[in-house]
Amino acid sequence: MEHVDCQGTPRPARKVQPAKFCIAINDCSAIIDGMASITIRNLEEATKRKLKVRAAMNGRSMEQEAREILKSVLAQTAKKKANLAERIREIFGPLGGVELERVPREPVRDPAWLGEQE
Repeated sequence: MEHVDCQGTPRPARKVQPAKFCIAINDCSAIIDGMASITIRNLEEATKRKLKVRAAMNGRSMEQEAREILKSVLAQTAKKKANLAERIREIFGPLGGVELERVPREPVRDPAWLGEQE
């Protein structure tokens, strides 16, 4: 079966691959109302149940509860901006350091091939 592109040129049909991602963000609605939609597939039943209970305890829908959870978690991670060196010191600092012997530096010698050209 062949398809025709927008200019009328016949094109072979493409085989559709099964989805490999668990989350899909539909940004086409963002143009209209400024909000994106998200679909979460393959959610464990236990997780869904916990979300439903938590939403009921807070008097919200499951959708609103998921929005609140995402908003609060993402706000927390955005606050901490540490560089890699500081993070390594935090982890390994309590273990103590190692004293290394300093190797004396010598002047840089010219390469052997440089002396041969004279």
